[in-house]
Amino acid sequence: MSRPAYTSQGIDRVDARHKVTGKAVYSAEVSVANLAHAVIVGSTTAKATIGAIDVRAAQRAPGVLRVLTHENAPHLTGVSSDGKAGPTDRVLQVLQDDRVLYDDQPVAVVVADTLDRARFAAGLVAVTYAHVEAPVVTFDQGSPSYAPPKANRGPTDSNRGDPARARAAAAAAVDVTYTIPAENHNPMEMHGTIAVWRGPDAVTLYDATQGIFGVRKRVAHVFGLDVRNVRVLSLYVGGGFGCKGSPWSHVILAAMAARAAGRPVKLTLTRQQMFSLVGHRPRTIQRVQLSAAKDGRLTSVEHDVISQTSRFDEFVEPSALTARHLYACENVRTSHRLVRLDIPTPTFMRAPGESTGSFALESAMDELSYAVGMDPLALRQLNHADRDLGEDKPYSSKSLRACYEQGAAAFGWAKRPRAVKAMRDGTGWLGWGVATATYPAGQSPASAWASVRADGTALVRAGSQDIGTGTYTIMTQIAADALGLPLAKVRFELGDTDFPETPVSGGSRTAASVGSAVKAAGWQVRRALIELAIADAASPLHGRAPDDIDVSDGTLSSKAEPGKRDAIVDVLRRAQRPVLSARADAQEAGSRKPYALHSFGAQFAEVHVDGALGSVRVRRMVGAFAAGTILNAKTARSQFMGGMVWGLGMALHEHTVRDPRSGRVVTRDLADYHVPVNADTPAIDVIMVPEADPHVNELGVKGIGEIGITGMAAAIANAVYHATGKRIRDLPITVDKLLEATA
Repeated sequence: MSRPAYTSQGIDRVDARHKVTGKAVYSAEVSVANLAHAVIVGSTTAKATIGAIDVRAAQRAPGVLRVLTHENAPHLTGVSSDGKAGPTDRVLQVLQDDRVLYDDQPVAVVVADTLDRARFAAGLVAVTYAHVEAPVVTFDQGSPSYAPPKANRGPTDSNRGDPARARAAAAAAVDVTYTIPAENHNPMEMHGTIAVWRGPDAVTLYDATQGIFGVRKRVAHVFGLDVRNVRVLSLYVGGGFGCKGSPWSHVILAAMAARAAGRPVKLTLTRQQMFSLVGHRPRTIQRVQLSAAKDGRLTSVEHDVISQTSRFDEFVEPSALTARHLYACENVRTSHRLVRLDIPTPTFMRAPGESTGSFALESAMDELSYAVGMDPLALRQLNHADRDLGEDKPYSSKSLRACYEQGAAAFGWAKRPRAVKAMRDGTGWLGWGVATATYPAGQSPASAWASVRADGTALVRAGSQDIGTGTYTIMTQIAADALGLPLAKVRFELGDTDFPETPVSGGSRTAASVGSAVKAAGWQVRRALIELAIADAASPLHGRAPDDIDVSDGTLSSKAEPGKRDAIVDVLRRAQRPVLSARADAQEAGSRKPYALHSFGAQFAEVHVDGALGSVRVRRMVGAFAAGTILNAKTARSQFMGGMVWGLGMALHEHTVRDPRSGRVVTRDLADYHVPVNADTPAIDVIMVPEADPHVNELGVKGIGEIGITGMAAAIANAVYHATGKRIRDLPITVDKLLEATA
């Protein structure tokens, strides 16, 4: 095997020119003939039934083609049964009955020949509600909690040792509660679907999704279609972060509207509808109890989580999973509980569980460091886990100690004073905080197809999606190395269910899953080329052993005699093969099973807190991450940075506010729902710690899309405490909380 020529290099994105010149076509921009437009009418109450719905004025409006309500919408057997085709699917609201389960739920869909006409007519639909009840939308309104069957990626509860006894005998302990509000995804590209029926039993969907195959299965299930008759395309995705990981109600409504109108239909959500129709990160209340011996060694860890779900569906934010393995402790107990509310169903949001759980656990570790009189970083280093005690397995690789060391050196942590309010800066104070980052290294089955053509170019295909992370680019790199071709000769295509099946682009597993399949398909073609050459009497490589043949830069050559060379184009020409292709199906690597598999990192933050105003500005962020093989240093840095900036937003900005009287989100756009902008973002230093992992998968890669957010909110909160002596346990950290807080 030759040394990879392209993998790990910081190569520019292969789709960059298309994106900056506007040639990249997103799902809602696809040009379709005779296109009509659909607009969803949302409910104006959160808990009721529809008493009457008057659509006469809307139907008479110019350009209106159809108005769909629960009174005339087709009955969908796939919804009335269980509504789900896969384990991560959500229960849908697609005009099948008169129940209103949350505010802004779809109660009608208006289809017209233009978007403006559809919007105008949607405003004419008059809905009268019956049996209206006051919604319960917050924890403090008295809803009881319950234990769900499982906590996403693990059991609901866990227990090892005797935490209660260890806590009672400990020299130091903390017992603290942290809250994180509901948060909403705000990708630049809003959800949109174009539905085109190709006869009564076949449909094509252009959908903004992180999982084209999940959409295909769900649509087939709901409409009772053969899955082969549902084609889904998504060539570019303008961000997803979890909200585009499941097919939501609007996808089905778009297909329903197109069938009813007898022509293609586009349905795009408004920014306001993004806050009600495509999930959110649920509010969590987390109680963390830690105890330690005099020397700072943990004697017990207890992490109890309560989070929101809807009344009609179930989603668990698995915030306590990290506590089960992150630190060396023999006595650990965790639990997850849910509260049912009159809200839409929550969903995955960047690093679900780990992002929220790391804020609570890493804040508690900081509080414990003051309780035992230790440096916060030293406390973490002392309690480093060399083995995953939760799974009782060794780690496949773990370079966390190196992350601590390299991150601390780059940040200058050794100069940090132990006392709070010790670093004065102008009219305010500086504070330094640290936290540990971690995220699982997953892999799912995936398939890919690769071909080399007579002109020396290659075409490689896999369903997959590029949600902005650089999938087009890294798959091109992997394919070029596997095939032994120059990068410019390789074209990678994705985003079509006619291509080999791949998993959802979520859970930081695309590179490991799809990349393994692309490499396997490329190597099959490479081996076929070698076999053609050594079997060809006219080839300079005739009769050579396959292991003696290397393929690089479009040429086969002998390792023993490098002068013996044969170009790929010549091999194919003599064999009269216009194309040589192969398909590979990659399963989860068997080498993974004996090990616990995670990426790790260390997050450092410096904040400035104004002494008079209480305003917080993050001055510096340093993140050091160990995530196996880095496929592209440039796109990887972007991913780490993006996660770190989101952690800043989680700490200081993001907060979905719901009116407890009506159940309506009142922060329904980017004017009221704050996310970090350039002015909020400080200097960011990303350190990629080299790490070789022979067990995690064929490529040795660990996903990096989510680890960057984990720990950063805690690092910032810990820095705020170091600066002010005020501990804010309720995110986001805002001026009012700092002014009200006591030390």
